[in-house]
Amino acid sequence: MTKTRDRAYANVFDAIEDAPAERENMKLRASLMVELVRHMKRAKLTQKDAASVFGVTQPRVSDLTRGKIDLFSLDTLVNMVAAAGLHVDMKIRKAA
Repeated sequence: MTKTRDRAYANVFDAIEDAPAERENMKLRASLMVELVRHMKRAKLTQKDAASVFGVTQPRVSDLTRGKIDLFSLDTLVNMVAAAGLHVDMKIRKAA
């Protein structure tokens, strides 16, 4: 749980983003980025190799591994996941 002043948040995105749509977008992008980096580690891919697999440049993979969330759209990340031979499952539920 993240705390800001006297308020506790379930995650950092709830603390830094007021707009619900943008907050959800950031959560999804972060999840996809984490999974792509995990895939790189499992497959023992260098950034250069991962770039080739994901269909992007090595500097883009560097941005990914450094968590530069603002540089990636959902579309781009989903395309990278698909290029890696992975599949995205999605659940939608009522907001708390």
